[in-house]
Amino acid sequence: MEKQKSLLVLALFVTTASAASLGLVQTEGGRVQGQNIPLDVVRSVDVFKGIPFAAKPGLFEKPKPHPGWDGILQATRFAEQCLQINDLQTTSLGSEDCLHLNIWVPQGKHVSSNLPVMIWIYGGGFMSGSSTGPGFLGNYLYSGQEIADKGDVIVVSFGYRVGVLGFLSTGDSRLPGNYGLWDQHAAIAWVHRNIRLFGGDPDNITIFGESAGGASVSFQTLSPHNKGLVRRAISQSGDALSPWAVNEDPRTMAERVALKAGCPVDERMVACLRSSDARNLTMSTPYIPDGTPDYPGIKHVLLTPVVDGDFLPDEPVNLFHNTAEIDYLAGVNDMDGFSFTSEDIHSLKNKTEKTPVDEVIRLLAAYTKDTGPEGFQVASDEYFSKWGASPSQETVQRTAVEIGTDYIFLVSTQAALYLHAAKATSAGTFSYLLSEPSLLAGPGRPYPDWMGADHTDDLQYVFGIPFAIPQVYGDKQRELSGNMIAYWTNFARTGNPNKGTLKVPVTWPNFTSAGQQFLDISAKMSESSIGEKMRHNFVRLWTKTLPGLKSHIALDN
Repeated sequence: MEKQKSLLVLALFVTTASAASLGLVQTEGGRVQGQNIPLDVVRSVDVFKGIPFAAKPGLFEKPKPHPGWDGILQATRFAEQCLQINDLQTTSLGSEDCLHLNIWVPQGKHVSSNLPVMIWIYGGGFMSGSSTGPGFLGNYLYSGQEIADKGDVIVVSFGYRVGVLGFLSTGDSRLPGNYGLWDQHAAIAWVHRNIRLFGGDPDNITIFGESAGGASVSFQTLSPHNKGLVRRAISQSGDALSPWAVNEDPRTMAERVALKAGCPVDERMVACLRSSDARNLTMSTPYIPDGTPDYPGIKHVLLTPVVDGDFLPDEPVNLFHNTAEIDYLAGVNDMDGFSFTSEDIHSLKNKTEKTPVDEVIRLLAAYTKDTGPEGFQVASDEYFSKWGASPSQETVQRTAVEIGTDYIFLVSTQAALYLHAAKATSAGTFSYLLSEPSLLAGPGRPYPDWMGADHTDDLQYVFGIPFAIPQVYGDKQRELSGNMIAYWTNFARTGNPNKGTLKVPVTWPNFTSAGQQFLDISAKMSESSIGEKMRHNFVRLWTKTLPGLKSHIALDN
């Protein structure tokens, strides 16, 4: 009898304490029905997949409003990714009709309201990517469920055009480019207009992204078209000042695509491109390498945003006044350059193979090519000064990775943070370095024992994968993931990563032009995790010393 009573009480508790759910939502385009996923007796998340935020885009046109739909849209399946070429450049995948978004809304006993909103922008070198990311063990990398639940925020992800369809440009008004950036803007604007219907605060939107997505976040804050739409921004391993982020010679790329697509490269080129088949254009992406290989490999980021006089009215370095009221948090992984440098120096991929000193010298020479012998010598003095007569293999290989990390990611991020802090009026600025060793490093694993955090290593922690797939990770990784989610969602809620609903292990100081403090993020954090002037000598080398020599060479010519 007592057992029956206990079961009855439990059943009543579950019935009365079950989590709320949005049910049908009336958006500007029509009604949508998502899926409610129970997490425990008083917690769930409403998930809406594949909601169109714009119509199927026209070829080389800005996105247009979606005409809407009749009846109820069953928002229970992710839309196809935007049309793109596969990694081997042998086929195309995806769809032209790809401007859809996904929404995760955390729910408790009562339907959520006025929650902070975090909009994710994926990376992929502006050439590839999707709103879900890769899937494994029944989970998607960019699932917003863990962030939404733990941080009590709404998470949104969306598709945007990439490659030829997203970023081809002639460098003038005939084919201005930046279509992928316009897609991103359209998604942000749709969220601003509709998110209150899902329980979100349209005046508290944070955009965040990684690699090309981090650069996209930066571009969105710099563009005057987003004024009043974005409150905060997070750039992970990428920013608008990255040396690969802006195409300074788009006409050459347009001609290479035209030739592969069977179009002339005279006054008929644009008309021919506009009348071409989208899949044929996608397959007309220039091969990597095409003709004479360009070294180093980062030069192969082929189709990227351009200064078009519209979305980007000026060079990014001159647009930071537009970020004065947008809180900004940005950083890199301490060995972000490993994936890229190991493509230039293949011995880095093989733990048993030695890296010749000459290859590291050749890499630095390639990066300093525009500054002549004098620039190479100055850079050599910085990078090789502590080598001695017979440097160890670890020293040689670490230096190669440092050169790649500095040039491709770290220096530009520090420069962007510096410019943001200098222009900020009411906004905060925060800098980080993720130094947690790669899970692929160590004895019996493919990466060197000394390996730190490689490019994209941050993603698993930000998206809570150690919680979603607990069998693959340990407690240490879950603690790190929980801390990063705490910092990121606190920042989204208040503009300060230390203040919000979640506790953090270390107080993260504001980055100022004078102090330039940053937080070193790892599984073992303490007060010593605070640093200042991240790799200052190398930042100064690439932002001041070498550009000065380049100007000198230009004047001499």
